[in-house]
Amino acid sequence: EVQLVESGGGLVQPGGSLRLSCAASGFGFSRYAMTWVRQAPGKGLEWVSDITSGGSSTTYADSVKGRFTVSRDNVKNTLYLQMNRLKPEDTAVYYCQKTGDSDSRGQGTQVTVSS
Repeated sequence: EVQLVESGGGLVQPGGSLRLSCAASGFGFSRYAMTWVRQAPGKGLEWVSDITSGGSSTTYADSVKGRFTVSRDNVKNTLYLQMNRLKPEDTAVYYCQKTGDSDSRGQGTQVTVSS
């Protein structure tokens, strides 16, 4: 059974940083590209970032480019999202999933950016 468990969210002031983690189990993590998406209060799902299976290529939404960095550890079966210079508009529930497979999405972790 595919299981993805996000963690690392919390309350942070504008300009601060957080690192999200996504622990994967139940599938061959190292063989799959992975995706971060987010959902802000009252809004639809927004794609944030992708990373290839080996981690050599990454892509980002314009709204986070230059501030967020996606990475992965295929030994630890864990996906990461380093978020720097956070803004109030980054407030959302953040989810990880296998790229192109919304059914694999985890339960999410809440990120709140507020002073």
